[in-house]
Amino acid sequence: MIILASASPRRKELLSTLVNAFEVRPADIDETPFSMESPEEYVIRMAREKAEAIAKHDVEHRDVIIASDTSVVIDEQILGKPESFEHAKEMLRALSGKTHQVMTSVCVCNGGLNRVATCNVISDVSFREISDLEIEHYWKTGEPCDKAGSYAIQGVGGMFVKHMSGSFSAVVGLPIYEVSQFLSEFGVSPLKENIRE
Repeated sequence: MIILASASPRRKELLSTLVNAFEVRPADIDETPFSMESPEEYVIRMAREKAEAIAKHDVEHRDVIIASDTSVVIDEQILGKPESFEHAKEMLRALSGKTHQVMTSVCVCNGGLNRVATCNVISDVSFREISDLEIEHYWKTGEPCDKAGSYAIQGVGGMFVKHMSGSFSAVVGLPIYEVSQFLSEFGVSPLKENIRE
């Protein structure tokens, strides 16, 4: 069995392009960054801790667990999900007219945790200048509310993106290339999984 350790509808949708059958089991962990922890260390630790949290509860040794974490980073600062309109406005102002990084880490392991693979995919995203009025209108769409950095590249927020270098699927929340490579290493063939009878 394949288990996705995330409640994210975007990750669920992306994983469904690789495999037909999987179970969704969100991991409940403390996502507070450690002091002096770099953004790279943080996102990798989050993915690993999510995978390990699921592995400890009612899984078979041969089950494959996929966990991921995405952070929007500018000037070495992690921008999480907004807590309010003011918070979202602050983040979008910080991103306006600049290039930031989106770091998406992946951890794939078996239920016994004796096989663990991790990676961190870093993409550069450049925003055009965004006005305060646009930020206000964008907030009212409801899209920024549960998104790291207060935007969704695959949604309305894509209109702010002038240029992107890296993995689009990673920016959305799950790097398809890396996940497919890991699945192959764990004996799962995404192409075979997608054959329709």
